[in-house]
Amino acid sequence: MPDIDASPGLVEDLVDANHILFHQGIVDAFGHVSVRNDRDPGRFLLARNMAPAQVTAADVVEYEVASGEAVAPDAPRPYLERFIHSEIYRARPDVVAVVHNHSPAVLPFGIVKGARLRPACHMCGFLGEGPPLFEIRDHAGDATDLLIRSRELGAALARTLGAARVVLMRGHGCTVVADSLRLAVYRAVYTEVNARLLLQSLPLGEVEYLTPEEADAGHTTEGQVDRPWNLWRAQARAARQA
Repeated sequence: MPDIDASPGLVEDLVDANHILFHQGIVDAFGHVSVRNDRDPGRFLLARNMAPAQVTAADVVEYEVASGEAVAPDAPRPYLERFIHSEIYRARPDVVAVVHNHSPAVLPFGIVKGARLRPACHMCGFLGEGPPLFEIRDHAGDATDLLIRSRELGAALARTLGAARVVLMRGHGCTVVADSLRLAVYRAVYTEVNARLLLQSLPLGEVEYLTPEEADAGHTTEGQVDRPWNLWRAQARAARQA
């Protein structure tokens, strides 16, 4: 275990979250998930710069929310986009976990003008009336690599997220937040599910989206988050042992 003053179970859950997101097709060699330290809300846990499917407890690093920098002076190489996490935690005290990914079905909704990722099924009510879209050109010009490489860009992303649960990132992917790690993973998976449903349905004709009231009522499903988590964790652990 890394020398981190956080619950061992939290570190274990973060490792599982990395593997679950890979096995659910939400991340590949890229993407990352973090969780706020349950013993110090001014810090958060995030793996070192590596593919999520290869993360172990020894790869977990502790970071300062205020700066986005590692607590340990000799910490391994970090993710370039750790500021996505630090600035959202700084702006949103209610957020306990952050998932950043490039899930393939979601990407079209951030690059097609006029497309909206509105909830189409009861599992995805957390999408509300559709996530906001972060346009990096508005903050850094039209010659960036689209990565959130600084605290300033992380803060701009956090402002675009606002009080929402998901923010799309044009030409890049999306970022998902929640008040627990398991719920953030759930939302990341079902954001991708909803996007796939829309890509399948839109060519057939006009889509009947959830009303705002239906979307809000759909949060009752999130109260059963341990049910998918336990299944996905078992599947991911079995794959690691195979």
